[in-house]
Amino acid sequence: MSIASYQVPAHEWQIELEVKRSKFLTFAANTENRASAEVFIKGLREQHPQANHVCWAYIAGAPDTTVRSMSDDGEPSGTAGMPMLKVLEYSGLGETAVAVVRYFGGTKLGTGGLQRAYSDAVASVLKDLPTITKVDRTILTLTYDYANDGGISRLLERYDIKDIVSTYEHRVVVSFAVATSELEMCKSELINITAGNINIVKGGAEN
Repeated sequence: MSIASYQVPAHEWQIELEVKRSKFLTFAANTENRASAEVFIKGLREQHPQANHVCWAYIAGAPDTTVRSMSDDGEPSGTAGMPMLKVLEYSGLGETAVAVVRYFGGTKLGTGGLQRAYSDAVASVLKDLPTITKVDRTILTLTYDYANDGGISRLLERYDIKDIVSTYEHRVVVSFAVATSELEMCKSELINITAGNINIVKGGAEN
């Protein structure tokens, strides 16, 4: 079951840490899916071609999604990506990618030192990260007779919906994104108000 609402980054955020002369430039950004996370990471690699490592972790969706990944990018296995992902998971944020661009300062930090440095870097960038609330939504497409249009319009005004698209042909077809927490109640009221004379489809309209 999806989380009804959760926090996501309001915009990209950056901080810088220095540990034994190594610089850790840390970035966080809103990435709603795997593709946008990979674009974010690729962009940082292009901006920092001289960096020794660009390590990253992301949760591409709600906090409970399985769409998540991480990379040590050449650091010893388990010293960067996993510590970063654990901090991100603990934060409760969704749709978030974090990346740490490291410029080596000449002093090796050791396995424990690297784990602490990457964990601290992500914790620091998330500490003051501006966030907004993301509401989990489900797309519904309704098909019904013109006689029901006024009643349905008034009913929908009471729900948390957005992105309404209406088409008027031989019947009315309306698509919108409703807050998932309100989905079942909305469907129930739509069926009641039309005495069942309505077709409700999750996602796009039926062909």
